Amino acid sequence: MRVLSFSEKGCIRKNNEDSFLVLSDEGLFAVADGMGGHRAGEVASSAALHELETWVPRLAELEDQALEKSLTEAFIQANQVVYESSTTVPENAGMGTTLTVLLIRKDKVVIAHVGDSRAYLWRNETLTPLTMDHSLVGELMRLGQITLDEAKRHPQRNVLMRAVGADPTIEVDCRSIGLQTKDVFLLCTDGFSNMISDQELSEEFLEPSPWEERLEKLRQLTLERGAPDNFTALCCIME
Repeated sequence: MRVLSFSEKGCIRKNNEDSFLVLSDEGLFAVADGMGGHRAGEVASSAALHELETWVPRLAELEDQALEKSLTEAFIQANQVVYESSTTVPENAGMGTTLTVLLIRKDKVVIAHVGDSRAYLWRNETLTPLTMDHSLVGELMRLGQITLDEAKRHPQRNVLMRAVGADPTIEVDCRSIGLQTKDVFLLCTDGFSNMISDQELSEEFLEPSPWEERLEKLRQLTLERGAPDNFTALCCIME
């Protein structure tokens, strides 16, 4: 397996509130997009990933539903830590973070997710979203009340319905899928997915060039389009 990644503050933001985690030996990968006041988003995303990392030894011998349950518990623990900090440290008030996690275990992959950072699977030249945006516009689209184009222009397109640390309790989406040779998994924050459409991802992934070149072209395209937000992408390439 190869892992490629980039994380940048973009063209407008003064600091990068995205964080990502690569633990190749444990098969665990994650991205987090923090939100909050002055640098509080940065605190939230890094704190969530730190809690996730401390939980990793508990996942080592687990399988199937026990693995999903324990990974969900890791999210609950991260939520408690971020929420407590946001409610007790004045400069962290109102902070929270998205968190999208990929755990690769033998012939199985577990995806756990809160927020609007995304996970995709590239298999047999087909791109499949593995997560659902926990955002206001995402919910309106699922209800058929707005179109994709309307969602991109919606004045509340950045409003999250779920985030780690936003509330004392949290609901986590968690699912497992089988792993196949030559699968490619992409984790990304909305600073990337808002700039690059699923169609453009598919077209670039179909290119015969090395994966390093494909990801670099997508990084450059994000910057060329103004990159108004921090953006992060993490790609796990099964070989």
